[in-house]
Amino acid sequence: MAGKDYREDNSVNSTRSQYRSRNRNRKNNNFNGLIILAIILIGAIFVGSRFLIRHMKKNNTVAATNKGDGSINTDSLDTSVAVEEAESTSSALEVALNTAKKQAMQYDYDAAIATLNELNMPDNAEVTSAISEYEGIKANLVPANMDDITHVFFHTMVVDVDRALRDTHQGRQWNSVMTTIPEFKEILQQMYDRGYVMVHLHDIAQMQDQGDGTMKMVKNQIMLPEGKIPFVMSQDDVNYYIYMENHGFPDKMVLDENGKLKNQYTDAQGNVTVGDYDLVPILDAFVEEHPDFAYHGHKAIIALTGYNGVLGYRTDETFDPNSPAFDPNNKPNHNIEEDRSTVRTLTSALKQDGYEFASHSWGHINFKGRSLGIIQNDTDKWIRNVGHLLPDPCEILIYPFGADIGDWHPYQAGHQEGKFDYLESVGFRYFCNVDSKRAWLQYGDNFFRQGRRNLDGYRLYEGYSGKADRLSDIIDVTKVFDTSRPTPINWE
Repeated sequence: MAGKDYREDNSVNSTRSQYRSRNRNRKNNNFNGLIILAIILIGAIFVGSRFLIRHMKKNNTVAATNKGDGSINTDSLDTSVAVEEAESTSSALEVALNTAKKQAMQYDYDAAIATLNELNMPDNAEVTSAISEYEGIKANLVPANMDDITHVFFHTMVVDVDRALRDTHQGRQWNSVMTTIPEFKEILQQMYDRGYVMVHLHDIAQMQDQGDGTMKMVKNQIMLPEGKIPFVMSQDDVNYYIYMENHGFPDKMVLDENGKLKNQYTDAQGNVTVGDYDLVPILDAFVEEHPDFAYHGHKAIIALTGYNGVLGYRTDETFDPNSPAFDPNNKPNHNIEEDRSTVRTLTSALKQDGYEFASHSWGHINFKGRSLGIIQNDTDKWIRNVGHLLPDPCEILIYPFGADIGDWHPYQAGHQEGKFDYLESVGFRYFCNVDSKRAWLQYGDNFFRQGRRNLDGYRLYEGYSGKADRLSDIIDVTKVFDTSRPTPINWE
């Protein structure tokens, strides 16, 4: 029994010894694992702290240490702070120099000098040199003749001559009153080469407070370098009417993916593209290449009617199925509020881009041949349907057909059958008719008038065929006229 018991005790002890050995190994392994984990955590904290310190330094945050007296030790600044400050200063300098350069190229020397002075770098050689240069140019500017400023105008550009200018009654009309894209581009280049510079009507004259509460139209003085000539440009009927659809004209105005003003166009095969298909994007591209063509960045006047909506969108109340003014002859626009919002975005972009706006009446009416009552009704519709889509109240009226309410005599209260009194009461101060003279301007106490010159098919062909010379002061028609047009061109 004793041997048996002994053998049994030995077996148990052996088993217990093996268990204790395995248990010790597990504890040792666990302990070693904890040590490794601790080393990893310490390393991570170290690396993280180093990254945090570098990140704080990169953001110009000084690592502060306590001196023992409660004060902060900032004696040791990382050199990256100074480097970043230098880079920031250099970037601001470059931006300011480029901004001032463009302002100066567009004859706004005061703005250019102010831009550079805002840098507060009186000891910077580049800044002082540029300021000195702009002050020198400004000192040598000459006054423009404010009674000899020409005004040229266009309609919607012809994209496809074959589709737009066919031998039909409508095609012949368009052939006489429209300009093709190649013609317009050549006109821009020739006027630029001859020293012409676009200005706004508000650059020519402005209503000013006389100090006693009364307002008066005051002639401004445009100052330009020797050889530069101010002129005004406008475009009528920037509406993209329904009857022009699928006839070789743009469809509407849009903003492209870069936020630039462009046109949508549908070709003969039904392909839709976005590009430079009308005056605005073509002029923008030209001014981008030649900033000195636009005085203070000012471009053309965009004249709008209302009866078909504006800029190619059917925004008029006569297209609104929920309006009592809805015209059953019109296709209802169920997205009219969205389209109105789009137009507001476009007109804001146009203003920002340097354009002014004008009323061309709601229904393209003849102001000379219509009664005061009809003019009032039409103007009310324009203000209600077009005016509220513009970023500012409209002060410019461009007469449809060029039909002025009066002759060459200045407007007077109580004259012109009360038409001027009414138009003034709703805010119009600038009035443009059509005149074949080189320039016609009239400054009144409460208005400014200017004649305009049509650079269209009829007028271009008139010069090209030798019938009359009305445009040689601004262009060489032999180089402008698009010979792909059907000829002869008569006034339709």
